[in-house]
Amino acid sequence: MKQIIALLLLLATCYTTHAQEQQQQTPLLSPRAYVKTKHITISYGQPSKRNRVIFGELVPYGQVWRAGANEATEIKFRKPATLAGVPVDTGTYTFFVIPAEKEWLIILNKQLGQWGAYEYDKHKDKDVLKAAVPVQSLNKVQEKLLYQINKKALIIKWDKTSVSIPLTINH
Repeated sequence: MKQIIALLLLLATCYTTHAQEQQQQTPLLSPRAYVKTKHITISYGQPSKRNRVIFGELVPYGQVWRAGANEATEIKFRKPATLAGVPVDTGTYTFFVIPAEKEWLIILNKQLGQWGAYEYDKHKDKDVLKAAVPVQSLNKVQEKLLYQINKKALIIKWDKTSVSIPLTINH
């Protein structure tokens, strides 16, 4: 009887170890992506279009979106900055948007560690920035959600949509 119990425990351990290895080997559909500059780091889940209609369907207009997949997008400023004309202190913020056809409302929120945007309403009193930015159309489809930072803007591209958020690092 002891041998049977020992064998069952061994099999259970082997199965658990195999399941964990399989889980670690399976790539995420929306892996974590990073954009890093000297003064800013952006961490976001990077979904792909995969033949879906993105804005207006997968990402509904008029609703808060985590601006990525899985955990909410976070932006860390290592120097004070101005984003969309609004001063931003150094620190890490959760980044949300409320997309519409012609403009997006961008939001920086002090509550970190949010999964998606499901509890944003509980923390909207921690918003430090809300600003509207115009939407631009891309000529070709951007398959993966992409964040870029240049000397003048934070740019987000996905599907055939792009927004350019004015950005200045204050020295």
